[in-house]
Amino acid sequence: MSTFLVTGGAGFIGGNFLHIMTKKHPEDRYVCLDALTYAGNMETLEPIMGLSNFRFVKGDIRDREIVYKLFEEEKFDYVINFAAESHVDRSIVNPTIFLETNIIGTSVLMDACRKYGIKRYHQVSTDEVYGDLPIDRPDLFFTETTPLHTSSPYSASKASADLLVLAYHRTFNLPCTISRCSNNYGPYQFPEKLIPLMIQKALRNEKLPVYGDGKNVRDWLYVGDHCEGIDLIVRNGRDGEIYNIGGHNERSNLEVVTTILNALGKDDSLIEHVKDRAGHDRRYAIDPTKIETELGWKPTYNFDTGIKTTIEWNLQNQEWLSHVESGEYQNWMKKHYGE
Repeated sequence: MSTFLVTGGAGFIGGNFLHIMTKKHPEDRYVCLDALTYAGNMETLEPIMGLSNFRFVKGDIRDREIVYKLFEEEKFDYVINFAAESHVDRSIVNPTIFLETNIIGTSVLMDACRKYGIKRYHQVSTDEVYGDLPIDRPDLFFTETTPLHTSSPYSASKASADLLVLAYHRTFNLPCTISRCSNNYGPYQFPEKLIPLMIQKALRNEKLPVYGDGKNVRDWLYVGDHCEGIDLIVRNGRDGEIYNIGGHNERSNLEVVTTILNALGKDDSLIEHVKDRAGHDRRYAIDPTKIETELGWKPTYNFDTGIKTTIEWNLQNQEWLSHVESGEYQNWMKKHYGE
């Protein structure tokens, strides 16, 4: 039996990871540490709260006292850091919290790993650290050796954390790996992100805001496929290595929005082009050859099957979404545990 610390596990990707892995590896123990900021949702974890191999702890990865106490209690074998401020628009408005959580928080976790000992620390990163690719060069892809070229305070904070992880590996011989993924989508995604936001607005017949000309391209990765890739890296990856995880599912933002409208039987007249985001990257596209050849990872969803599953989940979980939009989800802890 191994014990895993999963930080940020009440968020979108971390929550999906815990749903999948607590059942896939019932012999292992999973401890979730989450600060429950606006994007942390205990309702996401409700289906696994009663499992014997799962524990939830409320706490911030920047809080050295809480982190060290948890390491002393649990004697972790593996640490997977999903905890991050991740919304680009928010990073443009308030960069400081991104630097504090994404960089300082990462350093606190790795200091704890050094102090108490672990088999592996894994940093969940993003393809946004590479900057962007030209729209007219579909032959170009991000590889693990692509130079870092960040565009937003968010991506700069994630690139900084990646460099810090590699420095801890080289200087302190910390066993670690890094994964960089393309845009995720799927169940339990906070509805400020493109796909769940557009689904909800379309259902209410509201205008769907599309930045600029809508031709910005993203490589879309179903969240379950991402989680399976992380599990493979943590258990079988090579220390000090970076692995790109991408879906080979490039779509422009406009294509994504029209796909959602068509699936819901809505008219394209709901699309409203708005002023472009500052520093908006034009194209992301990942080459996942390394994880495919070294670890045997393959995505099980393409965009057509993944978006269908995601739309169905959103339609079937309107209560979860309404609690997020109203803020009711933030009362979960008080409702279940009191003050």
